[in-house]
Amino acid sequence: MKKIGVLTSGGDSPGMNAAVRAVVRKAIYHEMEVVGVYQGYQGLMEGEFKLLEIGDVGDIIQRGGTMLHSARSLEFKEDEAQLQAIERMRAAGMEGLVVIGGDGSYRGALALSEKGFPTVGVPGTIDNDIRGTDYTIGFDTALNTVIEAIDKIRDTATSHDRTFVIEVMGRDAGDIALWAGLAGGAETILVPEEATNIDEMVKRLQRGKERGKKHSIIIVAEGVMSANELKNILLDKGIDTRVSVLGHIQRGGSPTARDRVLASMMGAHAVEVLMNNVGGRAVGIRNQAVVDYDLKEVFETEHHLDQAMFKLSKELSI
Repeated sequence: MKKIGVLTSGGDSPGMNAAVRAVVRKAIYHEMEVVGVYQGYQGLMEGEFKLLEIGDVGDIIQRGGTMLHSARSLEFKEDEAQLQAIERMRAAGMEGLVVIGGDGSYRGALALSEKGFPTVGVPGTIDNDIRGTDYTIGFDTALNTVIEAIDKIRDTATSHDRTFVIEVMGRDAGDIALWAGLAGGAETILVPEEATNIDEMVKRLQRGKERGKKHSIIIVAEGVMSANELKNILLDKGIDTRVSVLGHIQRGGSPTARDRVLASMMGAHAVEVLMNNVGGRAVGIRNQAVVDYDLKEVFETEHHLDQAMFKLSKELSI
């Protein structure tokens, strides 16, 4: 291939810019041209393209968000819109496409590949819910943001002898809640993949109180329930709580070194896949090695929570 495109789609995640940078510079190193597609799949349909040079991706590796911007497009789910996008890309001379994003972005990438346009997916989402890869770009940064918040809230909880409910992102996957809860020493962690046992949680809080513990931290993923809903349930059980909803603060910020390196490796590998005229692939990392695999695998299996880690979180929060 002599000319490829790159876009970011869906929710932004720290490290997307590092991935874009890697795609552009890896391609140029191998004497290929790269077209930046702005505003995700919406921009793909409307032809919002710009030929990117080395300098265009300078000074972005440390920035959160995405220089290509992002937009959600329900219209792109339709065959007609996908064919229009392919026509736009071919008219611009593009022969392949790198899509950086999450589950919804991957569905678009698969649709393009199945219609004959070689597309490769790079996992950019803080939720860490892309099947086939151990980690996604942005997950580590989001974790550190949440842990920093937990540490600060715990200071207040300790000072006022209170129980705090902290709501984190994770509509379908509880990785942020589990990892941050374990790292932050939370007494209770609620995730979408596991049934919520309110009575067990209340007993744990009461046991802690009986042995002299005067404050507790509860982490709840948004996919389980809202922090305010949980607060009202606990209030009915006689436990007064305070609520903190971290919200979109988890998506922003300068990416950690781990996310920058991960994004650089994955972005470069995506270019290598397209250099071999192969599409319909997803890039991931398994056992510390960068790999690529069939995009269909992402949708053929379910995301699974690390059960050993979840069990450990309960054992350490007695």
